[in-house]
Amino acid sequence: MAMGKGAGLAIVASLLLVSVSAEVFFQEDFEDGWEDRWVKSSFKGGDEGDWKHTAGKHYGDENNKGIQTGTDYRWYDLSAATPDFNNKDKTLVLQYTVKHEQNIDCGGAYIKLAPKGVDQKKWGGDSDYSIMFGPDICGYSTKKVHVIFTYKGKNHLIKKEIKPETDVKTHIYTLIVKPDNTYEVLIDLKSVQKGSLYDDWDMIPPKIIKDPKAKKPEDWDENEEIDDPEDKKPDGYDDIPKQIVDPDAKKPEDWDDESDGEWEAPMIDNPEFKGEWKPKKIKNPAYKGKWVAPDIDNPDFVDDPEVYNVVKSNGVIGFELWQVKAGTVFDNILVCDDAEYAKAQAEKNIVPLQKKESEMKAEQDKQEEEKRKAEEEERKAKEAAEEDDDDDEDDDDEDDDDGKKKEL
Repeated sequence: MAMGKGAGLAIVASLLLVSVSAEVFFQEDFEDGWEDRWVKSSFKGGDEGDWKHTAGKHYGDENNKGIQTGTDYRWYDLSAATPDFNNKDKTLVLQYTVKHEQNIDCGGAYIKLAPKGVDQKKWGGDSDYSIMFGPDICGYSTKKVHVIFTYKGKNHLIKKEIKPETDVKTHIYTLIVKPDNTYEVLIDLKSVQKGSLYDDWDMIPPKIIKDPKAKKPEDWDENEEIDDPEDKKPDGYDDIPKQIVDPDAKKPEDWDDESDGEWEAPMIDNPEFKGEWKPKKIKNPAYKGKWVAPDIDNPDFVDDPEVYNVVKSNGVIGFELWQVKAGTVFDNILVCDDAEYAKAQAEKNIVPLQKKESEMKAEQDKQEEEKRKAEEEERKAKEAAEEDDDDDEDDDDEDDDDGKKKEL
């Protein structure tokens, strides 16, 4: 959540040139009136969840609010219009904050950029998008940060693994896509993954491939070792039994053949038994190594020096989520063309509040622990008092019994 939201109203009517040469395509800090700028979809009908405008249970500034998913087991399809922008010849930065205040067990928290023409009233999982970015958590099996690009009509997932933050605090997620076809993902302004758009996605087919028509020669020998043809099985090898009678066993002195039956010594593993005979291995003189198909030029390869340019004519930004347990707070959305500007904005407006939020959460945890201990002590004291009362009643019953015996 950002500081000084009065200076950070959503930019939905025109592009702004700000600070140095940074161009801000879209910015939303969820100031009052945010509902006028965002459209709640009817894509899932009655299964669409409600959104709350709140700073959450722990925060850096209670007046600094974001939007929070409010209903368990619901879809959250919400979008806002953006100015028409294109990332051709520009760096593209998509940054926002996520706080899983509910200690999320299963649900998405990613954000999407979508082209003009998308019907916001029906915005949802079937809507076209150019970029999908952000955390997705569900149990132990799914804990990832999605980075998905739509290229030539197909969605391409990043091949590298990026782990999200899973605690209940606010975290900054940043995606940077550069015109040199490289990218970087940051969490809380620290780089967690970076590389080449060519290498880490399958948008561009490889330039060189293995020849699919090549066949391994019939006389190609891939066996590094072979049986030694000179090694012979020793005479009598198969006559050696696996088990023998224990030579050290003795019949117990109290053994009675008539009542116990005829005594037989137990069997033990034969130390001379070596198992199935196998010839020794020697190096194969005909070994040629593992056969590998030769490389050839990929006939399907088509280079694209502008693979980074996935945002052609953006018109919408939005969330398209399913959450089992609601409570995620979103804020501080920024789309611009300058990574340093995005970093500076985060350091100025978000990081200070993260620190205050952490301090507040620590104090809340301390108070909850103290309350828990007090309640535990109260419970134990109550149980001890009840035990004392039971002991007193038992003593009174014993006195009554003694008095009756004396009377008799």
